[in-house]
Amino acid sequence: MSKPNTIADDFTQGSIAGKLIQFMIPVLGALILQAMYGAVDLLVVGQFGTDAGISAVSTGSNIVNLITFVISSLTMGVTVLISRYLGENSVHRIGNVIGGAVCFFAVFAAGLTVLMLLFAPQFAGWLNAPTEAYDLTVSYVRVCGGGIVFVIAYNVISGIFRGLGNSRLPLLFVLIACIVNVIGDLVFVAVFHMDVVGAALATILAQAVSVVLSLIIIRRQELPFTVSLRNIRFNREIVCFLKLGAPLALQECLTNLSFLILCAIINNIGLEASSGYGIAQKIVTFVMLVPSSLMQSMSAFVAQNVGAGKEKRARRATYTGMGIGMAVGVVISAIAFFHGDIPASLFTSNPAYIEKAAEYLRGFSPEAILTCVVFSFIGYFNGHSKPLPVMMQGITASFLVRVPLSYVFSLREGATLVDIGIAVPLASVYGIVFFTICYLITTRKMKQDDLIS
Repeated sequence: MSKPNTIADDFTQGSIAGKLIQFMIPVLGALILQAMYGAVDLLVVGQFGTDAGISAVSTGSNIVNLITFVISSLTMGVTVLISRYLGENSVHRIGNVIGGAVCFFAVFAAGLTVLMLLFAPQFAGWLNAPTEAYDLTVSYVRVCGGGIVFVIAYNVISGIFRGLGNSRLPLLFVLIACIVNVIGDLVFVAVFHMDVVGAALATILAQAVSVVLSLIIIRRQELPFTVSLRNIRFNREIVCFLKLGAPLALQECLTNLSFLILCAIINNIGLEASSGYGIAQKIVTFVMLVPSSLMQSMSAFVAQNVGAGKEKRARRATYTGMGIGMAVGVVISAIAFFHGDIPASLFTSNPAYIEKAAEYLRGFSPEAILTCVVFSFIGYFNGHSKPLPVMMQGITASFLVRVPLSYVFSLREGATLVDIGIAVPLASVYGIVFFTICYLITTRKMKQDDLIS
């Protein structure tokens, strides 16, 4: 018998803006803290490690981030499925979703661990890691690979609770991890001078502590469903959440692959450009947190309303999310364009690296506004269990717009990182046009179906 529903939130009634913001703020907080992992690694290595270590952490974290984004996209399928079952009042199916997720992601973690340990040198080579930073990049990837199981466990646990409309517990879990990571970085890098390896060890230790403590906390929660040992098996719910998550994961993989190609293009310019771009990417990670939190919140919000048959409310939530995101994006864009050197100086005192980071941020800055619209559309289609438009947009924007333009702009005589950075918002302009067309087609078809029924 299910326990009282004391942990899940109801998105099907009440103020859309109020409930969306209430859910989104803890998601944003969790993403900020999660982004601090790589940022703190780079900051501490920049202050207490080596110049080559800065490039190694920035290049190696690109690989780790790619894998993390794929994992979070797969768990988005779990989030959407749980939200839909909650909206349909089919809570009895949630136990099987979680049990299937445990089995699938355990196997997935084992495969990723082997892949990262064996192929770390190839990954570093593909990204044109500077010679001075090559071995350090390999070490960073291997250490992170050894603990990737904890990264996966955190994302699965957080995905489950976001599916229930609860974004507060994931915030608590990542807060614990962030505190441990900061302490670990200072101990391993600043005290024991372990440079890049110390930063990677701190990250994995933090994830491990977070997962263990989150499991202890979960045992004390009253959940709207039950999970027993008989639920933990390979079942048909795995196919259901993979149908939702796999296209998103493929899209995320290819999108981040395009940024890895961009990293390789810039690494080929030299160590200054490589380190400057790496620092800029850490800042970009924070810039993208608002649209990312918006997308995760929108996916759960829309899915629950779709499950409850409230399509008009789902559409209104999409428009509301766009407005909220763009309002915040204008402020962030202005800071990135006019004062990009200020956040860059937090990571290094090298003026050449700061200048290169600020260059990239000037070209990138419009993305803070545009991507809020793109990610709101992604949340809308995720919530409707329609991952195909999301996948197609991600692939075409990456390989028909972002990568070709980045490469072409890099070949221009006297090209700077401003020129290369502009390719990113141009890809989002394409994405907005693409999604607007898909949205109009989808809503028209739903209206026609309603008339027929």
